[in-house]
Parts: sequence; structure tokens; C-alpha cells
Amino acid sequence: MSNALEQMYQELILDHAKSPEGKGDPSVHPFTHHELNPSCGDEITLGITVEDGRIAGLAWDGDGCSISMSSASIMSELLEGATREDALRRIDEFREMMRSRGAVAPTEELGDAAAFQNTAKYVMRIKCAMLAWVALEADVRASLVA
Repeated sequence: MSNALEQMYQELILDHAKSPEGKGDPSVHPFTHHELNPSCGDEITLGITVEDGRIAGLAWDGDGCSISMSSASIMSELLEGATREDALRRIDEFREMMRSRGAVAPTEELGDAAAFQNTAKYVMRIKCAMLAWVALEADVRASLVA
């Protein structure tokens, strides 16, 4: 990854941390899940509403580092309105990119979430970036059995 691209991604992460998308009251949605990163104290509660197999509403609230908060923001922007199947597929793609420690290139479908490819090189930051995605995955899976 070029230095210019890394810089652009860092700015994107900081912008989303300062002005997050999707931040709101998750309790207004029927499916909610709370995640905590015990190693650093970051936490997030994410709620979704599913209508006709799509994420019709999504809101999250949390407290943590710029990585966890911007990841929640970017994920919200990317996946609100997605089908449950598309959301689960993108969660898996994001997880694969993060577990690869930056070796797996992000797919186009990950959009701005590609900004976390470099973050994946830092083991202690992976869980921060994954926090919202894990919460969303739990909500989507709960909606499948409801």
C-alpha cells in the first residue's frame, strides 16, 4: 500500500471517528447486541431492524478508540439497507481481511472498510476494528431465527 493511500485511509478513519454515521439509540431496534473488548475497554451496542430480509434500520452507541468507532461508522454506512446474506458475506470478507494481517486485499464490496487493511497488521487493533462487525453479525443471525 502506498504512503499516499495509507494517509488517505488514516484521514478517512479519523473523519468517521469525529463524525460517525449510524450513531444513535440501538434500543429502538428489535435486535440488539453488546460487544466489549476486555483488553482495552472499547464497547459497542448495535441494534438493527430487518424488513423483507434487509437491514431496514441500524443504530449503534459505544465508547472507544478511533479505530472501533470509525469501523462502526463505516460499517453502518456500508451495510444499512443490505440483505442479511450480503451483510453476512461482507462481515466474512472483512474478518478475512483483518485476520490476514493485511495480506488479503479488500474486495470492492468492502468500500471504505478497505481503510482497515493496514490496521490488520497490528494484532492489538484487530479486535477494535472487528467489534461492530461482530455485534452486527450476532444481530443478523438472531434475526434469521426470530
